[in-house]
Amino acid sequence: MSINKPYRGPDDLPQAIPVFPLSGALLLPLGQLPLNIFEPRYMAMIDDAMKGDRIIGMVQLLSDAPGQGSKPALYGMGCAGRITSLEESGDGRYVVTLTGVARYRIVEELSAVTPYRQARVDFAPFAGDFDESAERDAVNRDGVIGALRRFAEVHKLSVDWEGIDAAPSDLLVNALSMMSPFGPKEKQALLEAPDLKARADVLIAIAEMDLGRDGASATLQ
Repeated sequence: MSINKPYRGPDDLPQAIPVFPLSGALLLPLGQLPLNIFEPRYMAMIDDAMKGDRIIGMVQLLSDAPGQGSKPALYGMGCAGRITSLEESGDGRYVVTLTGVARYRIVEELSAVTPYRQARVDFAPFAGDFDESAERDAVNRDGVIGALRRFAEVHKLSVDWEGIDAAPSDLLVNALSMMSPFGPKEKQALLEAPDLKARADVLIAIAEMDLGRDGASATLQ
């Protein structure tokens, strides 16, 4: 099992990683994604990851239609996470927590003998993911919180406002993006936003569109 090491840049991560296709699941840097693993191929993926870097690449399915090699096509961008928690359920499942490290682009899918899919990936375009704290001041924090308040009101959601107010802007934006009840395309748009400020703006825009569809006011800021 690998040591609990920090990742300071793209060169600290492996170039080939197992990928876990899962539509609607969004992982972002420092975000925590719980996973309930029960399929044998993905249990094998977890076993193998725990023997090495503990890195797994989350990625969404582009569609359910078979792509190359009769496998469903994948989006070209995902986010890698490190297994930071693993429990055996006692009934043949793993309960896993992935903590987001950085996004990646898929260079090519590998012809792997493993039951799960693997890909050669490139983390270099996302060097900023390794420390987004420098971007905190650029975030439209009032806009994000305003959008959340209106969204929560319309959808009758319970929100920990004290926790929201205390959270740093980078963790706030990424956590809200991951927890948002939006569809796969919207989740992918949040993933592909070039930086933290842009992700916050996309989050506000998606919330506005959702509220507009519900007949609510689109002016949230």
